[in-house]
Amino acid sequence: MRPDSARNGMRDWLDSYAGDHQHPTNQRLHEMCVPLILWSAIALLWTLPVPALLGRPGFWSVGAQVLAFAWYWKHSRRLGGAMFVAFVLLDLLTAWLFGTLGPSALRWSAVAVFALAWVGQFVGHAIEGRRPSFLTDLSYLLVGPAWLMDKLLRRLGLGEEPA
Repeated sequence: MRPDSARNGMRDWLDSYAGDHQHPTNQRLHEMCVPLILWSAIALLWTLPVPALLGRPGFWSVGAQVLAFAWYWKHSRRLGGAMFVAFVLLDLLTAWLFGTLGPSALRWSAVAVFALAWVGQFVGHAIEGRRPSFLTDLSYLLVGPAWLMDKLLRRLGLGEEPA
Protein backbone atom coordinates (compact mmCIF):
# COMPACT_ATOMS: atom_id res chain seq x y z
CA MET A 1 0.00 0.00 0.00
CA ARG A 2 1.43 3.32 -1.06
CA PRO A 3 -0.72 6.20 0.20
CA ASP A 4 -1.48 9.04 -2.21
CA SER A 5 -1.31 12.07 0.05
CA ALA A 6 1.87 12.52 2.07
CA ARG A 7 0.11 13.85 5.17
CA ASN A 8 -2.88 11.48 5.13
CA GLY A 9 -0.61 8.75 3.83
CA MET A 10 1.39 8.57 7.05
CA ARG A 11 -1.79 7.89 9.01
CA ASP A 12 -2.68 5.19 6.47
CA TRP A 13 0.76 3.62 6.85
CA LEU A 14 0.59 3.78 10.66
CA ASP A 15 -2.91 2.26 10.69
CA SER A 16 -1.85 -0.50 8.30
CA TYR A 17 1.25 -1.23 10.40
CA ALA A 18 -0.87 -1.29 13.55
CA GLY A 19 -3.19 -3.77 11.86
CA ASP A 20 -0.25 -6.15 11.41
CA HIS A 21 0.70 -5.78 15.07
CA GLN A 22 -2.43 -6.55 17.09
CA HIS A 23 -1.18 -9.26 19.44
CA PRO A 24 0.05 -7.72 22.73
CA THR A 25 3.17 -9.92 22.81
CA ASN A 26 4.06 -8.91 19.26
CA GLN A 27 3.55 -5.27 20.17
CA ARG A 28 5.82 -5.57 23.24
CA LEU A 29 8.49 -7.33 21.20
CA HIS A 30 8.34 -4.58 18.59
CA GLU A 31 8.50 -1.89 21.26
CA MET A 32 11.81 -3.42 22.38
CA CYS A 33 13.21 -4.60 19.06
CA VAL A 34 12.46 -1.73 16.67
CA PRO A 35 14.50 0.84 18.66
CA LEU A 36 17.32 -1.70 19.00
CA ILE A 37 17.32 -2.32 15.25
CA LEU A 38 17.28 1.41 14.58
CA TRP A 39 20.24 1.96 16.91
CA SER A 40 22.17 -1.01 15.52
CA ALA A 41 21.70 0.23 11.94
CA ILE A 42 22.95 3.67 13.00
CA ALA A 43 25.92 2.10 14.80
CA LEU A 44 26.80 -0.19 11.88
CA LEU A 45 26.81 2.72 9.46
CA TRP A 46 28.81 4.74 12.02
CA THR A 47 31.64 2.22 11.84
CA LEU A 48 32.02 2.35 8.06
CA PRO A 49 35.34 3.93 7.09
CA VAL A 50 35.06 7.55 5.96
CA PRO A 51 37.66 9.15 3.68
CA ALA A 52 39.21 12.11 5.53
CA LEU A 53 38.17 14.37 2.67
CA LEU A 54 34.48 13.60 3.36
CA GLY A 55 34.40 13.88 7.12
CA ARG A 56 34.74 11.80 10.24
CA PRO A 57 33.22 8.63 11.73
CA GLY A 58 29.46 8.76 11.58
CA PHE A 59 29.36 10.47 8.19
CA TRP A 60 27.54 7.60 6.43
CA SER A 61 25.20 7.11 9.35
CA VAL A 62 24.21 10.75 9.54
CA GLY A 63 23.78 10.82 5.76
CA ALA A 64 21.32 7.93 5.95
CA GLN A 65 19.51 9.63 8.82
CA VAL A 66 19.16 12.84 6.80
CA LEU A 67 17.46 10.84 4.05
CA ALA A 68 15.20 9.08 6.57
CA PHE A 69 14.41 12.40 8.27
CA ALA A 70 13.44 13.92 4.90
CA TRP A 71 11.02 11.03 4.34
CA TYR A 72 9.51 11.43 7.82
CA TRP A 73 9.27 15.23 7.45
CA LYS A 74 7.57 14.90 4.06
CA HIS A 75 4.92 12.62 5.52
CA SER A 76 4.47 14.17 8.98
CA ARG A 77 6.06 17.26 10.50
CA ARG A 78 5.16 16.00 13.99
CA LEU A 79 6.77 12.60 13.52
CA GLY A 80 9.63 14.09 11.52
CA GLY A 81 10.49 16.45 14.36
CA ALA A 82 10.23 13.68 16.94
CA MET A 83 12.37 11.33 14.86
CA PHE A 84 14.96 14.11 14.50
CA VAL A 85 15.22 14.25 18.30
CA ALA A 86 15.48 10.44 18.45
CA PHE A 87 18.23 10.49 15.81
CA VAL A 88 20.21 13.12 17.73
CA LEU A 89 19.96 11.11 20.96
CA LEU A 90 20.96 7.89 19.21
CA ASP A 91 23.85 9.70 17.52
CA LEU A 92 25.12 11.02 20.86
CA LEU A 93 24.96 7.51 22.32
CA THR A 94 26.66 6.00 19.28
CA ALA A 95 29.42 8.62 19.19
CA TRP A 96 30.12 7.98 22.88
CA LEU A 97 30.18 4.21 22.33
CA PHE A 98 32.43 4.63 19.29
CA GLY A 99 34.88 6.64 21.39
CA THR A 100 34.64 4.25 24.34
CA LEU A 101 34.60 0.87 22.59
CA GLY A 102 36.28 1.67 19.30
CA PRO A 103 34.93 0.86 15.85
CA SER A 104 35.49 -2.91 15.93
CA ALA A 105 33.78 -3.57 19.27
CA LEU A 106 30.95 -1.19 18.36
CA ARG A 107 30.47 -2.96 15.02
CA TRP A 108 30.31 -6.42 16.61
CA SER A 109 27.99 -5.18 19.34
CA ALA A 110 25.70 -3.65 16.72
CA VAL A 111 25.72 -6.86 14.66
CA ALA A 112 24.73 -8.89 17.73
CA VAL A 113 21.96 -6.46 18.72
CA PHE A 114 20.72 -6.30 15.12
CA ALA A 115 20.51 -10.09 14.81
CA LEU A 116 18.87 -10.65 18.20
CA ALA A 117 16.35 -7.86 17.67
CA TRP A 118 15.33 -9.22 14.27
CA VAL A 119 14.88 -12.66 15.81
CA GLY A 120 12.65 -11.02 18.42
CA GLN A 121 10.54 -9.35 15.75
CA PHE A 122 10.15 -12.58 13.77
CA VAL A 123 9.12 -14.39 16.96
CA GLY A 124 6.51 -11.67 17.45
CA HIS A 125 5.22 -12.14 13.93
CA ALA A 126 5.07 -15.92 14.44
CA ILE A 127 2.93 -15.31 17.53
CA GLU A 128 0.84 -12.79 15.59
CA GLY A 129 0.43 -15.16 12.67
CA ARG A 130 1.19 -12.40 10.14
CA ARG A 131 4.11 -11.72 7.85
CA PRO A 132 6.22 -8.64 8.60
CA SER A 133 4.84 -5.52 6.91
CA PHE A 134 8.10 -4.68 5.15
CA LEU A 135 7.75 -7.83 3.03
CA THR A 136 4.95 -6.06 1.14
CA ASP A 137 6.53 -2.58 1.01
CA LEU A 138 10.06 -1.65 2.10
CA SER A 139 8.71 1.74 3.29
CA TYR A 140 7.52 -0.14 6.36
CA LEU A 141 11.14 -0.32 7.52
CA LEU A 142 10.73 3.43 8.13
CA VAL A 143 7.13 3.16 9.29
CA GLY A 144 7.99 0.87 12.23
CA PRO A 145 9.99 3.53 14.13
CA ALA A 146 7.35 6.15 13.24
CA TRP A 147 4.62 3.86 14.60
CA LEU A 148 6.44 3.58 17.92
CA MET A 149 7.12 7.31 18.00
CA ASP A 150 3.45 8.00 17.29
CA LYS A 151 2.47 5.74 20.21
CA LEU A 152 4.96 7.54 22.48
CA LEU A 153 3.76 11.00 21.44
CA ARG A 154 0.14 10.00 22.07
CA ARG A 155 1.05 8.73 25.55
CA LEU A 156 2.68 12.09 26.20
CA GLY A 157 -0.51 13.86 25.12
CA LEU A 158 0.95 15.02 21.80
CA GLY A 159 -1.66 13.40 19.55
CA GLU A 160 -2.33 14.03 15.88
CA GLU A 161 -0.77 16.90 14.02
CA PRO A 162 -3.18 19.42 12.52
CA ALA A 163 -4.44 18.63 9.01
